[in-house]
Amino acid sequence: MSSLSRQDAEAQVRSWGFPTVYTWRDGPNAHYPPHKHGGLTTHLILSGEFTVCYPEDDPLKKETFGPGARIDVPAGKVHEVWMGKEGCTYVIGE
Repeated sequence: MSSLSRQDAEAQVRSWGFPTVYTWRDGPNAHYPPHKHGGLTTHLILSGEFTVCYPEDDPLKKETFGPGARIDVPAGKVHEVWMGKEGCTYVIGE
């Protein structure tokens, strides 16, 4: 578990310049198939694991992140995401 509270984590993401900030929770082993967003998005992990792959770059390379990690996904970048066996809670900035 991250040492940041939800409120502090959301404030931190806002301080990075993201106008839309919210906390999201995915259940165990949740999966988001390849997709992209129109703008830069960030994810600040509060608990659990978050694994990301960029299939257009290297479909076999996956990176897993835990509490305290920040993952930025550039606008228009195709990515695929899996949550760990305990799910994942994270703050999203858009």
